[in-house]
Amino acid sequence: MKFTRKTFVAAGSAFAIAALVTACGGSGQVGQSNDSGGQPAQNNKKLTLIPGVQAEPFYISMQCGAEAEAKKLGYELNTSAPQKFDAAMQTEKVNALGSAPPAGLLIAPTDDTAMLAPIQQVKNRGTKIVEVDTALKDTGVAVSSISSNNTEGGKLAAQTLAKLVGDKPGSVLVLDTIAGTSTTNARAKGFEDELKNFPNLKSAGVQFTQNEPDQAASKVTAALASTPDLVGIFATNLNTGEGAATGLRNAGKIGQVNLVGFDASPSEVEGLRKGEYQGLIAQDPASIGQQGVQQAVAALEGKPVQRNITAALHSITKDNMDANQQYFYKQQC
Repeated sequence: MKFTRKTFVAAGSAFAIAALVTACGGSGQVGQSNDSGGQPAQNNKKLTLIPGVQAEPFYISMQCGAEAEAKKLGYELNTSAPQKFDAAMQTEKVNALGSAPPAGLLIAPTDDTAMLAPIQQVKNRGTKIVEVDTALKDTGVAVSSISSNNTEGGKLAAQTLAKLVGDKPGSVLVLDTIAGTSTTNARAKGFEDELKNFPNLKSAGVQFTQNEPDQAASKVTAALASTPDLVGIFATNLNTGEGAATGLRNAGKIGQVNLVGFDASPSEVEGLRKGEYQGLIAQDPASIGQQGVQQAVAALEGKPVQRNITAALHSITKDNMDANQQYFYKQQC
């Protein structure tokens, strides 16, 4: 629900409105707006996490890490996730914070440009903004940005795939999500750049799937028909990976074309164990959520804040997966 802030509200009325919003289940945040920009109340211990999409193990793992750290530091964290990785849907979640903004907002922008205006509006109300996983092009909005080095992740994926393929020559397809998604676009670029270091491998190009598994499956089906020497596929996230595995399964090419995915969701880990994937590049989303809360709280309490933080990445294959179980993503906290 979106609320309209009056030009001037007396302190007592503002408190009553904030209490009413909370009681009615509006945004679930306790705050206070005023005529100087809607600053959250000084004793506001509310944080909000708006991830890229709901029910995705990467973001669930991030939420688990953030919730645990918030509780440890004496704050309460509420999560509000869009149904799809979509800027319009995420904007609705941001706008729903209304005139009772949280003290801190942890957000994974679904578009590095389109999400600028709604996030800026929340910042203008006094909320501290921390970017988790993805980031805006405008670096002046967030106090801190925590993410994996996605370019390096793409390079690690190329190195992993090259090791799996060996000396065999052939083409490699990259499946990306949506143009304008900072993380996956960086992974694709890092992969393409690193692939040039392996003369037996050539790029079959980058194709966008709109983060839909069925589109990824269709792209793989088409690539298998048009590129007979296809020896590898790099899928830049969970949905593209699952779609790519489906496309290979439908074509009877499981194990014949090496599939390297990004992330380590339960379905991807099971796929690696069964031989549907040959490699995974795992992030550490719980650590990203944990550090996101730490930076938000530091900013709120006037302590030093680190503007950019890089989380670790890990190359996982069937041979080393049992030794890397701590990096497998969760389905629930």
